[in-house]
Amino acid sequence: MSKVEDFLTPEEEQEIVEAIRVAEKNTSGEIRVHIEKTTSIDAYDRAMEVFHLLKMDKTELKNGVLIYLAVKDKHFVICGDKGINDLVQNDFWDCTRDVIVNHFKEGNFKQGLIDGVLRAGKQLQKYFPYQDGDTNELTNDISKG
Repeated sequence: MSKVEDFLTPEEEQEIVEAIRVAEKNTSGEIRVHIEKTTSIDAYDRAMEVFHLLKMDKTELKNGVLIYLAVKDKHFVICGDKGINDLVQNDFWDCTRDVIVNHFKEGNFKQGLIDGVLRAGKQLQKYFPYQDGDTNELTNDISKG
């Protein structure tokens, strides 16, 4: 088994998917998690590639957020689309990153992702509150590379 397959159990993955669903209930923002074993390029650059491959840049309000992990490399990136970045300060994702890092340091990857997703949802809600008629533009499933 690769590191990606060992990283989370199917049950843990479903808990993270549920956290995404809950986080998106109060925001029009879209949150995705992508996990892969390693990357041969800079983690941020790879996260941006994945962001585009997952068509996260195609949301109506440009308010997608990706939590990207390269498991073997021990790298993760949180990146948001133009609609978010145009509105928020540069340190907007620092609190979300810190929540994830604290759990990851303890080896609690599932809870780090759940808490990070829920925190991202709360952050998005400030700028992109849920509106009547909002649709889920992107799947909540965890993608893997």
